[in-house]
Amino acid sequence: MHWDRPPSNPWLKLWSLFWSIFALGGLTLGGMAWARRELAAIDNSLPDPSELLTYARGGTITIKAADGSILQQIGDVTHEKLDLDDTPTQLIQAFLAAEDHRFYEHDGVDYQAIARAAVTNWRARAWLEGGSTLTQQLARMVFLTQDLTLERKLREARLAQEIERTTSKEEILQKYLNLVYLGSGAYGVTDAAWVYFAKSPQELTLPEMALLAGLPAAPSDYSPQVSPKLAQQRRNTVLRRMAEVGYISETEADNAIAQPIALNLRLPKRLEVRLPYFTSYIQQELPNYVSDEEIENGGLTVETSLDPHLQELAQEVVRQGVTRYGWQEGFTEGALVAIDPRNGEIRALVGGTGFEQSQFNRATQALRQPGSTFKGIIYATAIAAGLSPHDVYEDVPYSIAGYQPRNYGGGYAGKVTLQNALAESINIVAVKLLADIGFEPTLEVAQKMGIESELGEVYPLALGAFEVTLLEMTRAYGTLANQGQHYPSRGIRRILAADGTVLFDAQDDIRPQQAIDPDSAAIMTSMLRQVVDSGTGRPAQLDRPVAGKTGTSDNSRDLWFIGYVPQLTVGVWLGNDNNAPTYGSSGTAARVWRLFMAEALQGMAIAEFPSLPDLTFRTITLKPKPEEPETPPTPEPRQSGDDWQLTWGDRPLAPPSRSASGNSQKQPDRETRDRALEYGTEEYFRRRYGLDPAPSEPVRDWEATPSASESDPILPPKKEIFIPEALETLEGEL
Repeated sequence: MHWDRPPSNPWLKLWSLFWSIFALGGLTLGGMAWARRELAAIDNSLPDPSELLTYARGGTITIKAADGSILQQIGDVTHEKLDLDDTPTQLIQAFLAAEDHRFYEHDGVDYQAIARAAVTNWRARAWLEGGSTLTQQLARMVFLTQDLTLERKLREARLAQEIERTTSKEEILQKYLNLVYLGSGAYGVTDAAWVYFAKSPQELTLPEMALLAGLPAAPSDYSPQVSPKLAQQRRNTVLRRMAEVGYISETEADNAIAQPIALNLRLPKRLEVRLPYFTSYIQQELPNYVSDEEIENGGLTVETSLDPHLQELAQEVVRQGVTRYGWQEGFTEGALVAIDPRNGEIRALVGGTGFEQSQFNRATQALRQPGSTFKGIIYATAIAAGLSPHDVYEDVPYSIAGYQPRNYGGGYAGKVTLQNALAESINIVAVKLLADIGFEPTLEVAQKMGIESELGEVYPLALGAFEVTLLEMTRAYGTLANQGQHYPSRGIRRILAADGTVLFDAQDDIRPQQAIDPDSAAIMTSMLRQVVDSGTGRPAQLDRPVAGKTGTSDNSRDLWFIGYVPQLTVGVWLGNDNNAPTYGSSGTAARVWRLFMAEALQGMAIAEFPSLPDLTFRTITLKPKPEEPETPPTPEPRQSGDDWQLTWGDRPLAPPSRSASGNSQKQPDRETRDRALEYGTEEYFRRRYGLDPAPSEPVRDWEATPSASESDPILPPKKEIFIPEALETLEGEL
C-alpha cells in the first residue's frame, strides 16, 4: 500500500539528478570530442580542391568481342567542352531547378534541402529525395566513391565546402555541366545534346533542356531511349519546377510540357566504333547488370558473345539483300539476328542497312507483326499437348466467335495433316489448333520460349496478329533448336571492374528453362524441316538439314524467315520503316537467310537434328484448355470492299510482277479511322477482325489479297486515316 512506503529523501533526488546531468554532459562532451576528431581526420584526408579545375577522369568502358578484340571504348572524355559564357541561360536554369535551385545561396551544403529531403523521405518511408548540392555531386564525381556510407557523406560535405571556399560558383557550375553523366555514354551536356538530339547545346529547345536536366538523378531510369514515358514525366517535373522558382512562366511550362519527345540519336563524338548496331545494343543492356554508379565510375570491361566475322557478314548480307531485291520488291530496310541456341548467346545482330543513316535498331526495337512465323509457337503448343503431325484437320470454311479466317488466295485444301498444313502455312488449321488448345497454354508456351511482348486472347493470334521483335522470334525458334530448352538471349558474357573484379558472369547468373519437352521439340523440328524441304521455305535450302518457317503480313508489309541448324538460329526481317506495303514474299527473306548461312556455316561440321520420337508412346506434358466461344449475333450484311474478313496466308515464292494491270479499277473511298481504338485492345481486335457486326460507318481498307482477276497487286496511295504511332495493323501473312 502507498501508506507503507518510506518517506522520500529530497537529497537522494537531487543527488540522482546531479549524476544524470553529469553523465549526459559527459556523453555530450565526449561525442563532441569524437566528432571533432573525426572531422579533423576527414579534413586531413581530403584531396586538394584546387585539383578540381584541372581534373580529367581517365576511366573508360571497353566493349570486347568474343575473340577479345575491342569493339568500342566509351569514356568521360569529350572533345567539345562547354564554356559557361556560351551556355544558354535556360539550360543552366533547368539544371539548377532540377538539382540545386539554391546554388548561389549556400556554401556547398544546403541544410534546408537536407531537412526538406529528410522530412519527405520520413513521411514516405522511402528514399524519394536527396539533399546533395551541385558542389557535393561534383566532389563525388571527381574525388570520391559512390558508397552509401556516413563517412563518405561527411567527406563529400566537407570537400564541397572546401571547393566553395577556393573556387568560384561559375567555375563549379561549368565543371559540373562538363562532367555530369547523362546516360547512353554521354558525359556532360555537350555530349548529351549530340547523343539525344544531334544538336549543340545552343540549339536545344526548352523541353530538350529540361529532359537533359532531369537525367542526373537516374540516367538509366530516365533515359528516353530506355523509358520514354518516365523520361517525359521527369522532363515535365523539371519544367514545373522551373516555373515554381520563377525561371519560366506557367504558360511557357505548359507549352513545353505539351510537346512530345523527339529524339535524333547519335553516338558520342569520341573513339572509333566497330559494329555499332551491336555495341549500341550492349550499352542499352549494361544498366540491367551493373549500377549507374559503376557505369559512371568507368573502368569497366564488357566481354561479349559477338563473332566479328559473322557480324560483318550479316551487315553485308542485309545490305546486299536490300540492294538486290528491295528496288524491285518495294522494301528499303532489313535486319538479322544470329543466336547460338545452345546457350542463348547473340553471335550477330544487325538492325538496319546503315547505322550512320539511322540508329534505330530494327532487330531489337521495331515491333512488327510476325505473320505465319508465329505458327511455330501455335504448333509447338499443340504438339506438346499431345497432337501428332499425322493428325488430320479439315481446311474448310470456318467461323469462331464471329471471326472467319481465310487462306491466301481464298481456296481450301479439305482434309490435311498437321504436317502438311504447317508446310503450306494453312491459316484455317492454325486457328482451329488455337481453338482446340486454348489461349492459356499457348500464351504460357510463348512466354517460356522467349516472347516478352504483350499478346492477347483473340483468335487472330494464331496468324501473328500481335507485334513482336525479330530478337524475340529468333530466340523462340532457338528454343526448338535446343530441344525445347530456352536460354534468355544475351550479348554480354562477363563484366569486369577496373581492378579485375567480376561484377557479372552469365555462366553463374543465367539459367535455362524447359519451355516444351524434348520430344515435342524434336517433332516440331521434323515438321519445320518439311517447310524448307517442300513447303514455303524452299529458298532456304542448304547442303545440310535446315528447319524454319516463313512469315508475311498483310500486303507483304513484313517479310520474315526464321530458320536453324543445331548450332545456329538466324532470323531475317525485310520491310519498310513507314510500314508501307511491299511487292515481295517471305521467300525473299529465306533467300537472304540462305546468303548468310551458306557463308556462316563454312567449316562448321554438319550436326544432325534429334531423331523423331515414338509418336504413339511419348509422354504428354501439356494439358489443353480450350474455351467455348460465345455464339456471336447475326452479323449485318457487309459492303463490298470492307476489311472485316481479312485474308492471311503464304504468298507464292515468286514475287508478282509490277505491271499496271488492275490499276484502272477504281478503289473505294477512304473513311476516317475511329481514333478511340487503340492497338491491342479487345475492342480493336473485335472490330478489326470481324468479331462483331460492322459499325454503321465501316472502316475501309484495301483487300489483303488480290482477287482472282487481280494477280498483280499494286501499292495503295498514301493513307489519310489515323493510325496509332508505329502500330498500324498488318493484315496478311505468308
